[in-house]
Parts: sequence; structure tokens; C-alpha cells
Amino acid sequence: MAPPAARPPVRPPFRADHVGSLLRPASLAQARDRFKRGELAAPALRELEDAAIREVVARQQSIGLPSITDGEFRRDWWHLDFLAQLDGVTSAENPGPKFKIAGQSEQPPIVSVTGRIGCSRPIMADHFAFLKSVVSQGTAKMTIPSPSMLHLRGGRASISKSVYPDLAQFWADTAAAYRVAIRHLADAGCTYLQLDDITFAYLCDPKIQENCRANGDDPAALPRIYADTINAALADRPAGMAVTIHTCRGNFKSAWVAEGGYDPVVEAMFSADVDGFFMEFDSVRAGGFEPLKALPAGKKVVLGLVTTKLGELESADDLKRRIDEAARFVPLDNLCLSPQCGFSSTHHGNALSQDDQWRKLERVVEVARQVWG
Repeated sequence: MAPPAARPPVRPPFRADHVGSLLRPASLAQARDRFKRGELAAPALRELEDAAIREVVARQQSIGLPSITDGEFRRDWWHLDFLAQLDGVTSAENPGPKFKIAGQSEQPPIVSVTGRIGCSRPIMADHFAFLKSVVSQGTAKMTIPSPSMLHLRGGRASISKSVYPDLAQFWADTAAAYRVAIRHLADAGCTYLQLDDITFAYLCDPKIQENCRANGDDPAALPRIYADTINAALADRPAGMAVTIHTCRGNFKSAWVAEGGYDPVVEAMFSADVDGFFMEFDSVRAGGFEPLKALPAGKKVVLGLVTTKLGELESADDLKRRIDEAARFVPLDNLCLSPQCGFSSTHHGNALSQDDQWRKLERVVEVARQVWG
């Protein structure tokens, strides 16, 4: 008798997935502080990062996560560490809407375009190569900011008019730079890439739309521009590379910026040529599941139902109930489960413990097995 045919590999996103960033170990956070003060050399910091990444990879594998990240342990900010390495990009103070943090108003810097956008050297390809080398079970996943992150927070006002009198050239150069950066990641062995994108979810909020107008942009036109740029950026990716988009309403130290359902942006967002969409649905600020009706055939939605902002553990029954609600609009086979965002989008981390984090990821794996087998 012939042996049974091998099952084809599952293409990401996975039934149980996660967004990417993880709480930094206290020892690593202390080491990074020492490095910034000039008390620790870069090679020594790298060794400590390597050791911490090996440990967090082993922990992800042990709980059965199919996608494995490095927790973004080598970054301070989920987006700035990547964007600042593109040619023509500098950092600037953020004058825009502030995160909702009890008793204070705070936000990370924004990027400013002061020169011609390009990618003259690999960006974080070495980060991924190390991750892949230590993953023995599951699929190594790389997260990078979406190309639209070069624009939304500062808009037209943050892009040099002398360098880019016509924004069409800015978008063309941005897409071309991303094609090069993605090719470098592919050469390092990346087969699962995630574009982290706040822009679509932010543009659901009227106050963000008003901020766009103040920056000299038309918020109604931006979702289509962003989707077209993403598609141009992904045009040359290898056929074997799965790509997802993660949407977010802000996740700095358990805070948030934007609210509102996906209705204003879902048509443009779902036109992005990706395999799946990580969508935030952990609270009422994200609206209902009705916009999922527009999901194209063959695409997946990863339901971000488990919050990373609070330590309280969601019940399995509640999660399964909400998955059933989403399945009224999208076939169950096109759905997956994850936390709504990372646990540490910046080096500060969110307001929950390491134990809380791992219990939540274990709950994602548990519920996914119960729902999909």
C-alpha cells in the first residue's frame, strides 16, 4: 500500500497566531539602559539579546504557537527602529493626537522625510536571520511597519516639499524602497512577513480625520493611497512568502489613540494583496464584525479578541462566543484568533505581567484547538 500523501503545509496566518512583540525581560531592559548610557558595549548587548531571544523562542514553541517571533527584543519602537534606517528619514516630535494614559499625555516621536526615500542597505535582515536560526518548531515571523507609517502621523506637513513637490513620487519611492527591504528579508529566509499598520484603523476616527486635514491631506482619499502603496511594495515578493497586515488603534503602554468601526476603510484595506488581516476587536472602540462581510474570497481575518492592555484573562467560552458572532459574516474556515496587538509595542511594555502574557497566549492556542481542531 502506498503511504498516505503528505498534508500540504499550512500557509499563514495560523489559527492561533500572535502579533509579534513580547514583554522584555527585566535583565534585557536593564542592559539596554546601560547600553544607552555608554556602560555596555554593542557586542555585549547583542549577546544578551541573543540569549533572551533564544529563551522566548523556546517558550513560544513550548505552548504550541505556530508563528514564532523574536518579541522585537532588539527594538525600542515597533516602527521607528525600521523606518529611521530608510534613506531620507529622520525623527521629529509628534504634535498629533495623544495616547490615552491616565494622568498624562505622551506619545513616541514621528518620522519626517527630509531626503529621497530609499533602501541602500538591508534593514533588520540580520535580526530575522538569527531568529530563523534558533526556531526548530513552527514558522519564524518577521514584523515591519507598513509603508503608510511614513505618512499618516505627520502627513504632507512632514514630507519635504523641496524633495517631493509631488507626493506621487514620494509614494513611488517608498514602494520601491520597501520592495528592496522585503527582498533582503526574503534572501534571509523569511516566508512570513507582517506589515504593522495603524493607518486604516486610525482613519476610522473623526478626530484623526480632522488631524489629517490639518496636515494638508484628504482623509477620505488616504485609505486607497495606502492600499495601493502596500500593493506596489509587495509586487516583487516571492510566491512562497505569506504576508499579513496588522491593524491597530494604538498600543503604547496599554494606551490607545483611535476608536471607531472599520466601515470607512474596509473596502480599500481589503484590496491589499495579502493573505490575511489581523484586526483589533478586543473592545467596543473597534466596532462590530459587520464590516467583515467585505472580506474577499480566499483571505483570512485574524480576530484580535484577547487584549494585551490588561492582565485579566479572557474566558474560553467568551472567546468562542465572539468567534461564532464573527462567523455570521465570514465563514469560520476564514477566521483565526490572536491577541489584538503585541504585548510590548515599545520597549516600555504594557500594563500586565509576564505570567499574564503567557496565559493569554496559551488561551489563544487552547481556544483555536477547540474551535478548529
